[in-house]
Amino acid sequence: MEKIIDLHIHTVCSDGNFSPKQIIDETKKNKVSVIAIADHDTVEAYSDELVDYAKKNDILLIPAVEISTKIKKCGIHVLGYNIDLNNENLIKKLSLLRNARHDYLNNVAKELEKLGYELNVSKLNKIDAVTKAHIALDVISNENNKRLLIKNFGYIPEKGEFIETIMNEGCPAYVRKESIAPKEAADLIHGAGGKVVLAHPVAYKYEDNLNDEDILQIINDMKADGIEANYIYIDKNNNKINEVDYWNLFAKTHNLPVTIGSDFHSIDGLHPVIGLLNENINLNENEINDIVNWLEGN
Repeated sequence: MEKIIDLHIHTVCSDGNFSPKQIIDETKKNKVSVIAIADHDTVEAYSDELVDYAKKNDILLIPAVEISTKIKKCGIHVLGYNIDLNNENLIKKLSLLRNARHDYLNNVAKELEKLGYELNVSKLNKIDAVTKAHIALDVISNENNKRLLIKNFGYIPEKGEFIETIMNEGCPAYVRKESIAPKEAADLIHGAGGKVVLAHPVAYKYEDNLNDEDILQIINDMKADGIEANYIYIDKNNNKINEVDYWNLFAKTHNLPVTIGSDFHSIDGLHPVIGLLNENINLNENEINDIVNWLEGN
């Protein structure tokens, strides 16, 4: 049977729509054999029960996290793999970052309200690792915002377009969120015994206009162990961009191991599903074994 791997999956513990157990069920259904749940700034998805459930379904579950960081030009996401889930420094910092998310929520709500948008802050405050995606989805799903959205966009935008147009740096409702630098995130991951991987470099090219030199500088500054080269990017206009070959060549040129991830949040008919099925990314079994062995330090 073909071996399939997906090392970037989100659950309801951050901004995904599936519970951790449902992720295992979906993984099994898609015949994926190796996964990592990499929620934003939290490892809450991981429990003894989940690990046992994954084993029972013959799924290798690699512990992971995606840490939100900031450089001068933009936000950068740092993936950590095979981390010690009980590392005190890591857990403490992740808790502080989640608290900063709630401070951000309350501050950005004020800016959105100035623009005329309604936001259900009390509901969003119940989400432990609340994200821009949660906030944007709440805005665009609120019937009371429909008229203003159509006035400003001409239609009801997707959450990604709302974020990039209204909430990101330089936009009308931009609020600076307390964050850490990529190097600090990398140090936390390395301190927890994990491998550091720069998430989706293709996204920084299209969202933040970073060039190869910028990205290489980030990698070098934080002493990243690898990059997420095998990744399908969906831009704010819902165009699907496959630059997998480009980023694999970039990795090879700079002697960097690569990973693969769907960045799965939900099934919407556009973004990749768990396992990146039908996405024209072809890793053979030897390549997959190499990735797993590298992440696990074998």
